[in-house]
Amino acid sequence: MNKSNLTEQSSPSGLLTKLFFWLDTNMLSLGREMRLSYLPPLMVYVAAGISGLTGIVGTFYVKEKLGLTPEFLAMLGFWMMLPWALKMPLGHLVDLIWRWKSVLVYLGASLIMLSLLIMIGLLGHTEAMAAKAPVETWYILSALLAPVGYVLQDVVADAMTVEAVPRVDENGEKFDAEKRKLMHVTMQTLGRVAIIGGGLLVSVANVFLLRDANTLSENEKEAVYLLIYQLALIIPLISIMGIMLASWLHYRERNRLLYLGHSRQEIATLLDSHTETPSINWWILGGGLAFTAMSLAVGISRIPAGEEIVFVVSMTIVIFLMWRLTQELEPEARNVLVGTAIMIFVFRAIPGPGAGSTWWMIDELGFDQQFLAVLSLVGAILTLFGMFIFRRFMAERSIAYIIVFLTVVGTFLALPIVGMFFGLHQWTAALTGGFVDARFIALIDTALESPLGQIAMIPMLAWIANSAPDKLKATFFAVMASFTNLALSASQLGTKYLNQVFDVKREVKDSLTGQVTMPADYSELGQLLITTTIIGFVIPLMTILIIKHTRFQSA
Repeated sequence: MNKSNLTEQSSPSGLLTKLFFWLDTNMLSLGREMRLSYLPPLMVYVAAGISGLTGIVGTFYVKEKLGLTPEFLAMLGFWMMLPWALKMPLGHLVDLIWRWKSVLVYLGASLIMLSLLIMIGLLGHTEAMAAKAPVETWYILSALLAPVGYVLQDVVADAMTVEAVPRVDENGEKFDAEKRKLMHVTMQTLGRVAIIGGGLLVSVANVFLLRDANTLSENEKEAVYLLIYQLALIIPLISIMGIMLASWLHYRERNRLLYLGHSRQEIATLLDSHTETPSINWWILGGGLAFTAMSLAVGISRIPAGEEIVFVVSMTIVIFLMWRLTQELEPEARNVLVGTAIMIFVFRAIPGPGAGSTWWMIDELGFDQQFLAVLSLVGAILTLFGMFIFRRFMAERSIAYIIVFLTVVGTFLALPIVGMFFGLHQWTAALTGGFVDARFIALIDTALESPLGQIAMIPMLAWIANSAPDKLKATFFAVMASFTNLALSASQLGTKYLNQVFDVKREVKDSLTGQVTMPADYSELGQLLITTTIIGFVIPLMTILIIKHTRFQSA
């Protein structure tokens, strides 16, 4: 390269050109690749993103109104994650009832609405609800209904992402394989963007709705919480509107192709990704029914070690069904899928400190509702931005490389939180005249960590969309989702065990008298934070090293 070229590239105009090229490649191009047919599944994903609207008020409601321990909440979290394991039989069901899959979205929307109405009742008509059943029981029922609804919607949305990628251009000519691969990657990326975008809208709303919430009286605070739950009723409405839009677009496209002179049989071949209905896999459906019946029986009976029994049985069923399903793939593709799934499972199964760390931040660091909403807003903005920053990184690197990167960076970013328990924020505040305090550290930590949140899943989703057999797309999506989502159940179990070893208590007051019934005790939280940090660093790296020495690969 000659001197003039170097000067040109280092000049302000050259840097601006490079910046515009980057923006065009990573962000603007995604907008250009957007198609109207992508919108219906994106609306369902946006609804999933908006589901976080009640997250902050739910945290404070539990802390202020319910006497549930971190161990119990981790156990409840296990049961809340368990419905996601049902994506496997539900995915196969979607493949079998492809034309009627929208019914599952309507059912899911109904369950989500019921969950929200229960919380609206608890906040607006507490005494009437308490007269029928304990408040804790109502809360647990609401917490368990919502994930079932979101699972039903999500499994259909995954299938819709395949249907949304067109098979023919405006002239009715089929797209080539490379073009469709690019569209699949775009669709999956936009799906993550939609979820994060929904979270971003939620964060903006929470910052506005929860302003000065810590200064309000109890009645005023409950009125704000009630308003947020009422606003959340828009979530199931958006999902239903997405399904209605999909039906209209399909109807319009059929009429357009009829106008171009195609026969109805040709149109069915050109438009329908499911031209062939798969045979019923009774292993998957039967396994799903057995899993559901067993889980309900264990949950209702409340037998000792119920969570562990359900997890072991469900894991056994899922692994067996994965083995049956992967027989549809070539050996090399099978090894890639299995290796990728194991790595992501372990990465997602790492336990966290549980609710105690959030309570400590509220009580000891003074993080109120509005500040947590600000953290959520910063996280959502930078996560969305990170999707574009790391777009090529996700496309060009293997899952193993990505997980190593996320593990190392995630461990580094966990250290400031550990440090604050031992007074890091007090030391930095003293050095900087109060500027670098706990809130400053939390904001910077969130800003650095947030862009990494969605990176690991996109390459695997794109690989499935492009490589799985056409007639089994939904089934493959669901099976892999069941396996990797069981990792979150494993994470909750690990969190429960760690909360049994390290006892963390928040202050609990009698709701009527205001008397303290249990004093706060965060003395063991530091050990808990250190333990989770070490586990989160060592286990994923060891797993990758082991996988690399087997026949399995990663996408």
